[in-house]
Amino acid sequence: MRCLGCSMVYADPVPQDLASGEYYDQTAARYYLSPDKLASDYAPARFERELRLLRRHCEGGTVLDVGCSTGAFLYELNRRFPRCYETWGTDVAAPALDYAESKGVKVIRGNFLDRDLPEVRFDAVTFWAVIEHLAEPKLFLDKAEALLKRSGVCFILVPNMKSLAFRLLGARYRYVYPQHLNYFTKETLRLFVQGRFEIIDLRSTHYNPLVIWQDWRSGGMDVSNAERAKLLKRTTGYKQNPMMKPAKVVYGLIEKALGGLGLGDNLVAVLRKK
Repeated sequence: MRCLGCSMVYADPVPQDLASGEYYDQTAARYYLSPDKLASDYAPARFERELRLLRRHCEGGTVLDVGCSTGAFLYELNRRFPRCYETWGTDVAAPALDYAESKGVKVIRGNFLDRDLPEVRFDAVTFWAVIEHLAEPKLFLDKAEALLKRSGVCFILVPNMKSLAFRLLGARYRYVYPQHLNYFTKETLRLFVQGRFEIIDLRSTHYNPLVIWQDWRSGGMDVSNAERAKLLKRTTGYKQNPMMKPAKVVYGLIEKALGGLGLGDNLVAVLRKK
């Protein structure tokens, strides 16, 4: 890990299989296609925040989801808002894309930087928990800008290095791990996106107390992909359980308060092409 300006933290050197995407096409594919991960990703509650955000800033049109994995976000977008969007997903993980296609999601295979994309310009490009995995994130953002229509919108969600979880746990936090090549604060994310985009919104969001509790208790032990998927399924189940409605109200208030203080688990940026 290296620190640039005491805020921008990035991996150096970057393992070749992560830089090329081979890791995601081979090793990580078993994680994406595991029953727990699929059940969580395809649960209606999984992308509630992201769907609300997209809908608020892009009520219809063409959407490209970069790093779409098994296609769950686009599947849910099309299910909830039929005939409002024309969607594509792109990724380097062929097995995950096979699954996305089986669910009716249109996919573009291969490295985003190398592929010739459809003869279409997009109203929205999304990077949900993707930028932190990239060896050359700026090039991805530049290509997204080139593919957007004038006044098109780009969405970025990344872990927040100044979150409550990071402050309490530091390197013991499970999201400090080899697959994450970049770590952002609100300030460095703002610097990263400036130039061709106007920042419409930049805030912190999400909060998972179960992750903080488990990582605190374990003292920073490695968390396997199977354990990650299991917890994701568990927390998604809580969100969908009607008996948890009172707890969800309290949770929502805590999340809102942490977000207002910049302590949410993630940062989300909404950008408009100039």
